[in-house]
Amino acid sequence: MTETPTKPDSGQPPAAISDFGIDTTSRSTREAIGDYFGRLKGGELGALPALLGLLVLVLVFAGLSDIFLSLNNIANLFAQGAGQTIIAMGIVPVLLLGEIDLSAGTASGLAASVMALHFTNDGNLLGNFGSTVFYGFIVGSIVAAALCVWLRVWIGAVLSLVVPVFMLLGFAANPWIEIVLAICVGVVIGALTGTIVSKIGIPSFVVTLALFIGWYGLLLQLVGEGGTISIRQSEVLYEVANGNLSILGGWILFVLAAGGYAAVVLTRHFGRLRRGLVASPTTIVVLKAGAVLVLGAVATYLLNTNRSPNPDVTTIAGVPYVVPIVLVLLVVGTFVLDRTRYGRHIYAVGGNKEAARRAGIKVDKIRMSVFVICSAVAAIGGIVYSSKVGAVDGNSGGGNTLLFAVGAAVIGGTSLFGGRGRLRDAVIGGLVLATVQNGLGLLGFQAATVNIITCLVLLVAAAVDALSRKRAAVAR
Repeated sequence: MTETPTKPDSGQPPAAISDFGIDTTSRSTREAIGDYFGRLKGGELGALPALLGLLVLVLVFAGLSDIFLSLNNIANLFAQGAGQTIIAMGIVPVLLLGEIDLSAGTASGLAASVMALHFTNDGNLLGNFGSTVFYGFIVGSIVAAALCVWLRVWIGAVLSLVVPVFMLLGFAANPWIEIVLAICVGVVIGALTGTIVSKIGIPSFVVTLALFIGWYGLLLQLVGEGGTISIRQSEVLYEVANGNLSILGGWILFVLAAGGYAAVVLTRHFGRLRRGLVASPTTIVVLKAGAVLVLGAVATYLLNTNRSPNPDVTTIAGVPYVVPIVLVLLVVGTFVLDRTRYGRHIYAVGGNKEAARRAGIKVDKIRMSVFVICSAVAAIGGIVYSSKVGAVDGNSGGGNTLLFAVGAAVIGGTSLFGGRGRLRDAVIGGLVLATVQNGLGLLGFQAATVNIITCLVLLVAAAVDALSRKRAAVAR
């Protein structure tokens, strides 16, 4: 007897999906909007307060200053805030674990000083460091590599060994070698910091506060009291924060960034619909992708316009180099945190360390690795900041650099209590702080007023974080 094939019911999800209990519930646009406002009422505010604050600041400064919304000032604002924003991006993974790295600022300055000295001394670091500091760097780098191998942070081990290789071989001055060297110095610093925190068990606040002082002392040793090392002679190093893409380069960046985002979002959305999985309403997804495309196109067009104060004499046009630098870090970091097992482990450890340990996650490895990431990204921030001012001095990475970087992450929505935050929070918070500093500077306010207002902004952000967590706990 021949069996009649059973036709699948097009209105039902596939059997495999049903068996594993995957959510296939679809939502209308109105239901999705209602769910969003429900999450807001439950304390899940995300970056919304920072975005609203940024909008208010832009409107206020635009009303008080005719220069604020000029193309030249907008481009300068991006470059002005890029250094602390990048450092803030590196701090986010540390904050996700409920830890803190107070040494990221001086670590960025130390890495930048090694870069500058390698350039100005044509690769002869021994002559400038002195034998004690020179061989101390080499031994420290080898120890950091060994610690990374011990905890199986393989990329950290490889990059740590780059430092002694470059120092011993004495490569001639080359801006790309100097950039790589600075980042690898950051990796060494992060490996040492992470090991002390994760294996010895000293609280990260104490460890990084001590290292903040230690790296600052070493920075003064290399640069000298009141010393300054100029990097303006290197076109590449100086142009990192002061140069611009070509007009064509700006549009290529737009296609890759905004077009790539729209393509990925839409492809993922329609792929989920084809597989019968839960997905956001198509209208909302298309609107988000369209908004990114429109805003990206407008921003690219405006930045590609000649913004020179004397357009008849000079031409200043193009997207600042710091924009693609921040975008690359944002895309790569967001992918790692959101789409990889390693990223999920970071959130798991930040949410409940003991539960993560019992689930088989190597907590010590995760804790060490986030400090490696933090210091390496801080080194990139140090490169950008030094490029902006054209030099490295004894205060590079000191002062308010670290405080503003942590503040940027918190203002953007990353929780100080761990387990909640996104890399984009640091970018949004960095824009808020850069807007405050830039706007008040245009209005003629001194550093004292800038610091007081920044203090108030940070206090409001911390209060919003604490109250939203309390509200979320009550809602559960």
